[in-house]
Amino acid sequence: MPLALLQIAAEEAEKSKVPFFVAGGLFAAWAIVLFVVGMRTRTFPGGQSGERTVIAVSVVLMVAAMATAVITA
Repeated sequence: MPLALLQIAAEEAEKSKVPFFVAGGLFAAWAIVLFVVGMRTRTFPGGQSGERTVIAVSVVLMVAAMATAVITA
C-alpha cells in the first residue's frame, strides 16, 4: 500500500510541460511568420534595425524554449 501512495505522489509531483509547449509553439510560429514575410517582401527585414529586431526576438524565443525545456525536465 505505501508503495502505491509513493507512486501516486510522484506522478502528481511531475512538472508541467505546458510552459515548454507554449515557448516552443511561439518559436515555431515566429519561424513561420518570418518565412511568409520573407517570401513576400523583397527587402525583408528592412535594413540593419529590422535585422537586429528579428535576431533579438529569435534569440529571446530560443532562450525561453531552452530554459523551459531544462526547467521542466
